[in-house]
Amino acid sequence: MKKHLVVALAYDRLCTFEFGCTVELFALERPELDVDWYEFAVCAVEQGPIRAAGGITVQAPYAPELLALADTIIIPGWRDADELPPAQLLDWLRAAHARGARLCSICSGVFVLAAAGLLDGQRATTHWRYAERLAQLYPLIEVQPDHLYVDNGQVITAAGSAAGLDMLLHLVRRDHGAKVGNLVAQRLVVAPHREGGQAQFLPRPMAQGEQGRLSKLLDWLRSHPSQPHTVASMAERAAMSPRTLQRQFQQATGLGPVEWLIRERVAIVKEMLEDPDVPLTQIAERAGFGSEESLRHHFRRLAATTPGAYRKRFVLR
Repeated sequence: MKKHLVVALAYDRLCTFEFGCTVELFALERPELDVDWYEFAVCAVEQGPIRAAGGITVQAPYAPELLALADTIIIPGWRDADELPPAQLLDWLRAAHARGARLCSICSGVFVLAAAGLLDGQRATTHWRYAERLAQLYPLIEVQPDHLYVDNGQVITAAGSAAGLDMLLHLVRRDHGAKVGNLVAQRLVVAPHREGGQAQFLPRPMAQGEQGRLSKLLDWLRSHPSQPHTVASMAERAAMSPRTLQRQFQQATGLGPVEWLIRERVAIVKEMLEDPDVPLTQIAERAGFGSEESLRHHFRRLAATTPGAYRKRFVLR
């Protein structure tokens, strides 16, 4: 059987990271997986030197005619949301779509699919910085700015750069099953599937008074980690209701107040573990965990190692 051909597009001012993610996923041979892995190629859709971010120049070995054979086409970030892609490129993508090829974009690459009209009446996502512009330029698209990726079956779009990895691993799971997808993620040292969407990374402005109160609370908590803190006590100090405190913490940090505090305490533990003379019981007390058992539990959960192993690796002497 013919191998599944994945073709990555290359054009001037190419986004190096997104292009590199695509190469990492599909270009490497993976004999340990015992599956019929992909065939991968890079296709130049413009003439002349292809400059990529970071001062890199890319030489693509294949011409656009290869798109007629591609099973999956990956579109890295497009260079300018307001620059219409070349008409010939849009025609090639429409032809590939018409014959059933799978089309995938990462970050601002969605503007190429949108310009080709391949997202009209469909859901799509992009980096949160571009979501509003996408909706303005292409009102027929149902923009979903909080998603890491949106799979419409034949057309898949991913959010910001790193979300491309989430989408690419999703493609592997679709093609080869969850077990293979998990093994590839393990080799990449990334999570097989990230929970939540990119909404957790969006900056949301807070009212000036709330911002000031929350900022003061965060500073105070960092300087008083050993004291017992609850949502109620934190809300009282910030002069907010517990519900408002929860909402403002989530908007400002992406975490609830209790989880944020635990992570701050683990950071304090890491610093203190670098001194070999401070016993773990004392560290637990100073960081506010109260007991070694609680410290060990949260440290292992967040640092993926034990306090003892961390101390051996990072001890100051």
